[in-house]
Amino acid sequence: MIIWINGPFGAGKTTLARKLQERRPAFLILDPEEIGFVVKATVPRSASGDYQDLPVWRSLTIAALAEIRRHYPQDILVPMTVVRPDYLDELLAGARAVDDRLVHVFLHLDASLLRARIQRQAMHPDPVRNAQIQQWRTSNIDRCLTARARMPPDTLFLDSGIHDPDDLAGIILDKLAHAPPQCRGR
Repeated sequence: MIIWINGPFGAGKTTLARKLQERRPAFLILDPEEIGFVVKATVPRSASGDYQDLPVWRSLTIAALAEIRRHYPQDILVPMTVVRPDYLDELLAGARAVDDRLVHVFLHLDASLLRARIQRQAMHPDPVRNAQIQQWRTSNIDRCLTARARMPPDTLFLDSGIHDPDDLAGIILDKLAHAPPQCRGR
């Protein structure tokens, strides 16, 4: 099974993935942002500066899922914000081709709480770079929160503003335990 954890920057996707892995150590975590760093260091930047706009990032993300699945039977957690519907469709279709047992989760929360979380996060040791990252994340709050309305119909929506990571992990694991056999993880 592949569990794609989507939502705004700062909503708690990576924290949730780690919490799920704590509760089920067999879970593997693939962070497509790491692939983005490689892409940014390797090929010319997109006009927007966002590596998600580069088809090579999307195809490498799917290829990484495929290779991980080819070599490892464990369930895979993918914490990654993808809010452009065409990119999300492409990535989720690719993930389904790798493993048809796909769960798409979207974390949402109040904009003011999200803004406060972003301001508290230390994303980079260099204070100037950290401020740039915080500014970029903050500038994307509305775009990411309004994307909720465009998520696929089978998306599991969870409020990371009212549930802590332990609660969210419990909700997801409970859903998986009560899913039909063909949707349960290994």
